[in-house]
Amino acid sequence: MIHPTRTNLLLLKEKSRSVTNSIGILKARKQALIKEFLAATLPFLRSREDIRKTYGNGLRELALSLGHEGKDSIASIAAVTERDFGIEVIEKNIWGLRYKDIMFHDIPVRKPHQRGYDEFSSTPHLEEAITLFEKLLESMLNIAEFESKIKRLSYEILRTTRKIRVLEELVFPGLKQQIKIITQFIAERERESYFRLKKFKEIRARNAQ
Repeated sequence: MIHPTRTNLLLLKEKSRSVTNSIGILKARKQALIKEFLAATLPFLRSREDIRKTYGNGLRELALSLGHEGKDSIASIAAVTERDFGIEVIEKNIWGLRYKDIMFHDIPVRKPHQRGYDEFSSTPHLEEAITLFEKLLESMLNIAEFESKIKRLSYEILRTTRKIRVLEELVFPGLKQQIKIITQFIAERERESYFRLKKFKEIRARNAQ
């Protein structure tokens, strides 16, 4: 129990105001994080759907090209088109929240003449399969970026929610209760002082008579 003095009462009131401000700031931060979370979730879900469609179409075109060109021919083309993609993981910041982002220095989807072989010697099915799988790579890199961001945002939203709950349900009510107790104690002490002073004046008046 804090000693019931006016100084401590003022300190408690100041602390109560500080807690109220902190709750307001945390709620604003939570809303901003939720907004970012929702903005990142929609492209993330779309990317997953695009990956399923692209993967299915790519497998179909690859199967057709295998029937026309054979496994050895496609394997040799795959060896020629191999490249170092150059992926870099960087750190970004949203409202003080740090998360990992992916940056790639090469363009995932290339034009046929950029792949390092004679595109006129292959079938349209193989060209379509390569294009689809390069698009699949691009989508997977994008989804990796969204997934990291969404995980960090969801964790921080839950963490901020817990902080708000502790302040609203434990800290702030405790301060209000302490302020109420000290206020009542000081008021009672002032009434007692007033009563003693009144009695003292009455006694002095009778003695003077």
